[in-house]
Amino acid sequence: MKISLLFVLAASAALGIALRSPLFVTVGGLIAFGALHNVLELRYVAGRFSSLLTGRFLAVLLGLITAIVLCRLAALVVGEPARYAEILIGYAVLAAACVHGLRGWRLGAALFTVVVALAGSLTFAQYHFVILAHLHNLVPLFFLWEWAGRLRRPGLFRWTQVAWILVVPVLVLLGTFDFALSSSGAFARFGIAPPGSSELIGTRFLVVFAFLQTMHYFVWVYFLPRYAPEAPTFLLGRRAWLLGLGLAALLAIPFAIDFASGRALYAAFASYHAYLEFPVLLAAVAGGSQLVFRETASDRQVPAAV
Repeated sequence: MKISLLFVLAASAALGIALRSPLFVTVGGLIAFGALHNVLELRYVAGRFSSLLTGRFLAVLLGLITAIVLCRLAALVVGEPARYAEILIGYAVLAAACVHGLRGWRLGAALFTVVVALAGSLTFAQYHFVILAHLHNLVPLFFLWEWAGRLRRPGLFRWTQVAWILVVPVLVLLGTFDFALSSSGAFARFGIAPPGSSELIGTRFLVVFAFLQTMHYFVWVYFLPRYAPEAPTFLLGRRAWLLGLGLAALLAIPFAIDFASGRALYAAFASYHAYLEFPVLLAAVAGGSQLVFRETASDRQVPAAV
């Protein structure tokens, strides 16, 4: 109950500032918490799903995602060809997860779906990256839903997550909060609205992105490090925070010189955590009982605050 209320309060505050200052929230949040949340998320995923991310599968994922990093850097020079290459490699990541976690007709159906989706993404590449930007902010629903399995009564917590991750963004896009909206034409520079959107529609998408990004940081920087501190030994405790803050300081330099270039460099660096989420989610959901989570002390003892 207490943790569900914590999320209600955090989401209310995040929505309030996103409605009034979506551009400031998006840019300021990215600079302040972007690098740190990358490190903390990778720490959690590597610790919680250590039985999945091993051996050849992990090597394949790291190789493919490194290629995506190079594509994002190359896009600064060659433009669109590198973006199409990223789409191809991104679907290769999904295909690798399907091959790893599925067998028989399920594997065939999953690979067919991947091919169909790839064709759609190549045809409508601009929409692909808009969807990818928002989808990344929706992924915490899976991790929080899975985390709630350690609670005695997970229902209220889980549906609280559904409310802020899915219901609130839909209400914003439908215009429910237009009375409090601060118009901004800045959405175009972030690629988070459908091409050709009006200022009103684009601003709604920017608000949704600013709201979900803020809550995304809340989940990875505050909630999961506090209530689910699973981590491999080389990234325990203070060292993870020092690494994240150090990277943030380094990335602040290109952000200060030229925000667009700094954001492009950040996007390349962030490829590891962004693209690693999807195969973990896909393999966990599709693999079902085949996936064995690493048992930790926090699995056996729920924090008192819960």
